[in-house]
Amino acid sequence: MVSYTGTAPRSGLYYFSQGWKLLSQPGLKRFVLLPLLVNILLMGGAFWWLFTRLDVWIPQLMASVPDWLQWLSYLLWPVAVLSILLVFGYFFSTVANWIAAPFNGLLAEQLEARLTGATPPDTGIFSIMKDVPRIMKREWQKFVWYLPRAVVLLLLYFIPGIGQTVAPVLWFLFSAWMLAIQYCDYPFDNHKVPFKTMRVALRQQKVTNMQFGALVNLFTLVPVLNFVIMPVAVCGATAMWVDCYRNQHALWK
Repeated sequence: MVSYTGTAPRSGLYYFSQGWKLLSQPGLKRFVLLPLLVNILLMGGAFWWLFTRLDVWIPQLMASVPDWLQWLSYLLWPVAVLSILLVFGYFFSTVANWIAAPFNGLLAEQLEARLTGATPPDTGIFSIMKDVPRIMKREWQKFVWYLPRAVVLLLLYFIPGIGQTVAPVLWFLFSAWMLAIQYCDYPFDNHKVPFKTMRVALRQQKVTNMQFGALVNLFTLVPVLNFVIMPVAVCGATAMWVDCYRNQHALWK
């Protein structure tokens, strides 16, 4: 057991690096396996399909660049590629998280117990099945909060000039924040903390969470590493929960 309770909050980089270290904690492998398998199958297939479509989508996107920006086309081309990767990567990581949500919650719960020495509630198969409707409702809450904001940002991509310059930056920052919400929500939800309360708590450590989410976002775009990023992010977010939020919000200790 490694005790994190009472530790001062650190940077998002620290918690992201801790995610990689904590992944190898004794006894966690069986809780990592299913989320890992879901991510490999979904993200592997999705990115394979994406790379078969890039040669069609990139010319279409570049065709929307206004004449007065054509002289920047050599710079806007990589921005266009990155934009597609950002949107695509976040979309499929969200789908993967929906599928793996019950197992991610269980991984967060078991890791928290090892970090703090606390005794979690019963985690038998019937207990997990009973919690699935509540977990899916929570995922739906996140989706409803995310969707209108994502639509507004995606519409910016259709504005000439802005769609090739400002929109990718805003989408990256929004995705970073949303990924922090996504992964930090697993330990919060294990303690039945309301979604709105969780968002307020994360805003109190906004820089740390943005750093953490940005790193998760970047690694989602890296081939091979993006296969393991889901359990890594769950572990890092759980370490952050223990340091920054557990004393105030924990239901079981």
